[in-house]
Amino acid sequence: MSDRRHVITARTTGPHPTGPKRRLRDLLKRNEVGINLAPTSQDDGWQTPQPVTLADGSTVQLWKDGEALKRAYDAIAEAKRRICFEFYTWNNDATGRAFAELLSKKAREGVHVYCIYDSFGVLGGNDRQMFRQMRRSGVRVAEFHPLRPWEGNYSWRPFSRDHRKLIIVDENAAGIGGLNIADPYAGPWVAPNELKPVQLWRDTGLGIRGPAVRYFSAAFAKTWNYVHKGGRINRVAYLGGVEVPKPTKGPRVGVAKEPEPRRPIVQHGSLGVIATAPTLNSPLRPILYGLINCAEKRIRMTMAYFAPDDTLIRSLVDAAKRGVKVQLMFGAKSDLPVMVTAARSFYSRLMAAGVEIYERQFVVLHAKTIVVDDMSIVGSTNLDYRSTELNCEMSAIIRSDAFACEMDKMFEHDMKYARRIDPAEWGRRPLLDKVAQWITIHARQLL
Repeated sequence: MSDRRHVITARTTGPHPTGPKRRLRDLLKRNEVGINLAPTSQDDGWQTPQPVTLADGSTVQLWKDGEALKRAYDAIAEAKRRICFEFYTWNNDATGRAFAELLSKKAREGVHVYCIYDSFGVLGGNDRQMFRQMRRSGVRVAEFHPLRPWEGNYSWRPFSRDHRKLIIVDENAAGIGGLNIADPYAGPWVAPNELKPVQLWRDTGLGIRGPAVRYFSAAFAKTWNYVHKGGRINRVAYLGGVEVPKPTKGPRVGVAKEPEPRRPIVQHGSLGVIATAPTLNSPLRPILYGLINCAEKRIRMTMAYFAPDDTLIRSLVDAAKRGVKVQLMFGAKSDLPVMVTAARSFYSRLMAAGVEIYERQFVVLHAKTIVVDDMSIVGSTNLDYRSTELNCEMSAIIRSDAFACEMDKMFEHDMKYARRIDPAEWGRRPLLDKVAQWITIHARQLL
């Protein structure tokens, strides 16, 4: 399960990937790890882009690291009517308490505040006392699938989790992404804490304003009703502004039949929402297959947990072989070291087809973003079996050349703090590493 509080550095025995090693060492010595610590931060150097306007008048804004939570915090402070808040992890630390206190304040002012947190996601980081105080202030707080069977009003489903991250303010502003409510995600943006830059997490958020917010409101309403009324868990699934290709048929592990792409998943200049429920037939698969199989110029993927089925790997390989520039960014360390091993188990096959693979250094990479030509995906969805079959996830898909350009700039910014994997060196890695990766790739559906 993702989003744990404590971080463990992944095993890195054997030859290191090639790259500007001296420059990376110098960056680390200067404590410059590529995290957005403040506006125009000297450490990060990231310049927040201007929002991109879509065809219906909605705007989409790309946020990096803790600034995403800061903008959400500021939007909540200005709320007049309603706040919807849905997060997998919500720690009782400086950042978590700052949000809890602000939401409680808004509830006392008469704003309708609705909060959903995941029972598993808060383990180890929250004693739930904070939620009890929020309820006393008038905040409507709901726990998704309580782990204690006697606390649930409906059937006990301990393996199906709500991994979404969503904020909606007054029906005209929304935010999603990979960030949870905790100090490693926010850094110093929301509340002072004692964490050093190297202890923070690299993540991506998306802000939305305008008519497209209605999609996120509809998705939240489905989850809120499910938590309070029960029923089949597929009630939390929602697609807004998205045309799903015909689902593939075939085994879960192995090669599925080809999907039928060649249809626009999202109209040009538009935004769609993919809110999935735990299912073996997730629409996420045909959507991704359709995008990758139709790619013409580039595929850039930044992914925290990468352990997909064989069909997705084959699609990436085929894209590279037909001349598409495929670049993948993974983390060199993780809160779950086995997921680093899982991603590395695909490196040889991907690089043999010409795929470029980078490993982000220094910090935990927790972002989940994909760019395919003019299509961009930002959200909470990892490319592993847990995300596609056991979790409730949410992602936005934006078809815009201007927004895809901003996503490219963010990917290239991360490349400054990454090492490119060298195929020749990778082939000489120790036998023990190869064995571990072989075992992981054959058990990835259990991760």
